[in-house]
Amino acid sequence: MSFEAYTKELADPATPLAVSKLVNLSRMGPGQASLFMDAWPEMDLHKRQRLIQELSDLAEDNVELNFDAVFFIALADRDADVRRDAIKGLWEYEGRDLIDSLVGLLESDPDAGVRAEAALALGRFVLQAEFDVLRAPDAQRVEQALRRTVEYDAEALEVRGRALESIGACSQPWVRDLIQRAFESGERRLWLSAVHAMGRSCDAAWLPTLIPELTSDDAEMRFEAAGACGAIADEAATPHLLGLLEDDDAEAQEAAISALGQIGGAQAKQALQALLTEGNERVREAALSALAEIDFAEDPIAFKLRG
Repeated sequence: MSFEAYTKELADPATPLAVSKLVNLSRMGPGQASLFMDAWPEMDLHKRQRLIQELSDLAEDNVELNFDAVFFIALADRDADVRRDAIKGLWEYEGRDLIDSLVGLLESDPDAGVRAEAALALGRFVLQAEFDVLRAPDAQRVEQALRRTVEYDAEALEVRGRALESIGACSQPWVRDLIQRAFESGERRLWLSAVHAMGRSCDAAWLPTLIPELTSDDAEMRFEAAGACGAIADEAATPHLLGLLEDDDAEAQEAAISALGQIGGAQAKQALQALLTEGNERVREAALSALAEIDFAEDPIAFKLRG
């Protein structure tokens, strides 16, 4: 079947979506992308939604498949769920040509869920800027778009929070003030996102703020605080994470286990090894993964040889 015939099949409402044929959409050339773009608006909503979801699953299962061209087309879809899933589908894409699309969605999409997803996706470009692999004008465009979003009081809190999480990795002096103000805002969503952003900063100066939150009455805050301590990876947090190893909330408990794996050190290893005999299966698996991370960090060559 020619590619043109395949796109006509996709556009035909009487023909159900065949998952086995979706590999035809991998690595489309310009001509194929043009044909697909013409067919895309003719597909009914259910088919478009399912197609994007199936492509995301296929790409995750097989690294040889690449559906970026499809996801780029879907960014402009008339359905918010499709636009949001298209952003997620591009989670590994790091080309600067995505920046304008994401900034546009962040600043003008009518759906808050799409704006929040765009804010999160821009975080990868913040990291690129920190490692000096993004051009200065692009970095400034990303950083200012996220800053405007965080500071825009009329924006949905979920969107502002996601923007704050993304900008947290930026080392500009104004970012620290932005995080601090969000932490003290009294808005739970911003409070949680501020703690996440502290972790993204990898700055141990936030530990005096984070450590008290490890005993918060809010389980989601304990989860975020543990994750942030892990990202900062300073052994000063280790004694304070130990209490979370028996937390009633499974996600907070696993976040603490993962954090100890990121931090490493003798105390962390001892605590994780104890979980191999004391914890349930879920806890034991998390502890094994954390110990493997420590082993790799301590001696990556020996770890690979053992593997």
